[in-house]
Amino acid sequence: MTKRRSRGDGGLHWDERRQRWIATASLGHSPDGKRIIKRGSGKTKTEAKAKLKEVLRDYEDGLAIAPTDYTVAHAVNDWLTYELGQRDKSTRETGAIMVRTHIVPGLGARKLRDLSADDVDKWLLEKSKSHSTSTLRLMHSCLNRAIKRAMARDKVKRNVVALCKVPPGQGGRPSKSLTFVQAEAVLKASEGNRLHAYVVVSLLTGARTEELRGLRWDHVDLEGDPNAEPAVPPYMAVWRSVRASGDTKTRKSRRTLALPQRCVDALLWQREQQAKERETAGKRWEDHGLVFASTVGTPLDAANVRRGFRLALRSTDLNPGQWAPRELRHSFVSLLSDSGVPVEEISRLVGHRSTAVTELVYRKQIRPVIQEGAVVMDRIFKPS
Repeated sequence: MTKRRSRGDGGLHWDERRQRWIATASLGHSPDGKRIIKRGSGKTKTEAKAKLKEVLRDYEDGLAIAPTDYTVAHAVNDWLTYELGQRDKSTRETGAIMVRTHIVPGLGARKLRDLSADDVDKWLLEKSKSHSTSTLRLMHSCLNRAIKRAMARDKVKRNVVALCKVPPGQGGRPSKSLTFVQAEAVLKASEGNRLHAYVVVSLLTGARTEELRGLRWDHVDLEGDPNAEPAVPPYMAVWRSVRASGDTKTRKSRRTLALPQRCVDALLWQREQQAKERETAGKRWEDHGLVFASTVGTPLDAANVRRGFRLALRSTDLNPGQWAPRELRHSFVSLLSDSGVPVEEISRLVGHRSTAVTELVYRKQIRPVIQEGAVVMDRIFKPS
């Protein structure tokens, strides 16, 4: 005769309402005295018992049981809401585009517990046929951070996205830099344009677009102090940006830059023009103390700067559609490098954390000839 199970030991029964087999197991009591019951369901007895084993295995591993219908779409949307919600607007918009345009259509319906590294590899490989490597890295990063957040909240055991490598994608539009002749043409073409001073300061100081859009008049000294010991030249203090925090990109980005005379002249002109615009705007003027602002004093956005810069390029031989304001900074680095300025000094001027970024990303001239070996060999083996 089969021994009857004790009350609470669990078992296997048919649920008429759900039309499924239900396997149950008792795992002791919770701190409030209630019995802990775990269940698994399936269309067959074998399937129900297999589901129960999976639930018990997760319980033993200390993993809270996530809802079985929790999908990749739920994970990435939770990440957008709770993690990106407090970031600056551009970061939120970029994350939302990656999620809604690429991740959700490709992997959103997949249950998070069932997502495999093969799924992610196939998705990235398909995307690599039509997107650049940098975009693929951004997609991978967004998905990786979303799954990592879900893992920290016991929605899934491991982050399979972290195990996947980003394949090479299509070649994107590489950043460029102006030659000296082109730079002079751009400076001349921008004269009379509202963004003339912006173009001059960006090209001749290498400041980031976000730094110049956040530059205030009280951080600019156009006279300096020639009587000080040592003399203080005209300068601008790059201490803030238009980022959500108001701070610069990195700690090393906070720097005070001496202004070339051409920048001083352009900023004096800018101050006069802004005074006229303030008078014209009257009560509509909003005083934010910005050096570069709209005709009513409000902050410029990236599109305003891009439009004004390309307008200035129309009277040059350059194609406006192929150039962006950030390439004025790239040009600053390349022009200094061509003039023999050490890369360490250039890195300090542009506020880079190390010289690696300056050399690999920003310097666009042909690789400089490495002369040290030839010089030493000529000294050792004197030419005949």
